[in-house]
Amino acid sequence: MSQALDRTDMTIDPTKADVAPFPAPPVHTGDHDPQLVRIKGDEPLRILLPSYRSNPTTGGQGVYMRHISKALVELGHQVDVISGPPYPDLDPRVKLIKLPSLDLYADPHPIKSIRPWMLGSPIDLFEWWSHATGGFSEPYTFGERMARYVRGTLNDYDVCHDNQTLCWGLLKMRDMGLPIVGTIHHPITMDRRIDIEAAKTIQLKLLKMRWYSFLNMQIKVARQLDPLIVVSESTRRDVARDFGIKPERTHLVLHGIDHVQFKPLPHVKRRDDMLIACASADVPLKGLIYLIRAYAELLKTRPDLKLRVIGRLREGNTSDELRDLGIMDKVEFIGGVTDDRITELYNEATIAISPSVYEGFGFPCGEAMSCGTPVIATTGGSLPEVVGDAGIIVPHSNPAALAGAIATMLDDKVLRERYGAAARQRILDNFKWERAAQQCVDVYRQAILNANNRSQRARA
Repeated sequence: MSQALDRTDMTIDPTKADVAPFPAPPVHTGDHDPQLVRIKGDEPLRILLPSYRSNPTTGGQGVYMRHISKALVELGHQVDVISGPPYPDLDPRVKLIKLPSLDLYADPHPIKSIRPWMLGSPIDLFEWWSHATGGFSEPYTFGERMARYVRGTLNDYDVCHDNQTLCWGLLKMRDMGLPIVGTIHHPITMDRRIDIEAAKTIQLKLLKMRWYSFLNMQIKVARQLDPLIVVSESTRRDVARDFGIKPERTHLVLHGIDHVQFKPLPHVKRRDDMLIACASADVPLKGLIYLIRAYAELLKTRPDLKLRVIGRLREGNTSDELRDLGIMDKVEFIGGVTDDRITELYNEATIAISPSVYEGFGFPCGEAMSCGTPVIATTGGSLPEVVGDAGIIVPHSNPAALAGAIATMLDDKVLRERYGAAARQRILDNFKWERAAQQCVDVYRQAILNANNRSQRARA
């Protein structure tokens, strides 16, 4: 299949994928096409960015895909994003290659979605079976479909930069001759550990263990990718520990923050009684439950204090906690809002809180800082690297420490103003997407050189 097309969306038919029905590691052959490693110096690159689900509403990986692709195009490179649903929101200069999955998470009756034609499509049958038995196979099945697509477009790209898919398909593409760069935002081993610990029953713990079984693939693939981009020193340490990868094999490229979108709005009056957090209520990793406990304690002496959460409240540990504390009606959850509205909300807030138990980077914290909002964050993962000395850092999973820091900042307007100004300046100084994209390009060129060297050794 050729990609000599207009730079518009295209959709690949996944039902024709000639892939194996069960995940198995590919064999590295060392067979590389020398045409793929001809790029030298500052010549523009043709970059393929894979991401198995990429809409910004799905989390930080979607935010990353939107901004890194735009920044790479603005540096003069050609960028194609290949994604499963839900699809990304991209700059019009970036081509989107749609690689449909069964998208069973969007199906109200996924078990009943099996169809006779799936019997002739092993990859679709496997995706349905895995979902029906509590697994999460999207990274694997996306990779198999992508490897089939790339087989017909190999000479259209100079390098592939993976967005933490970490699937067997990447190794198949590498063995076809395409240089591969991996990115790890944070090791999902952290999510698994915290999620299983938070499960209230043995049955739920077992279901969580089954869902996270895709990690076995990701760890094995990550060990075979070189170079690997990590987005914080915290991620580097945790990848080394949990994935068994030597730190010297990783390249640190800090994310950017959209400082043009998320900015101070002089016409918006900042309140003196409003806390704000951006966190998924049903994800233990995000630590919202600890902020709610701190908020409940603060209400005893500050009954007019408000708390807004950018996110949706679902039934689970957080809703149970709100009921137990009797403050269900005190916390306002706001879902489905635009970036413009989020910018306004941050500008209205007195303090922004990032209560996460762990973050690979922490986009919401950086976006609040970019708005000039004073922040309080935890020691969870990379948050101290984002905040630096431009905010207050407290131990994660510690409601008392959170409550104390919030009280201190609420009582000192001068302190809030100083931290707000410092926060905005820190983002401008350290977290621009142009810098992130240029550092990624440096890694791409190293990956191309590495592939060239391997090809020469194979032919020797």
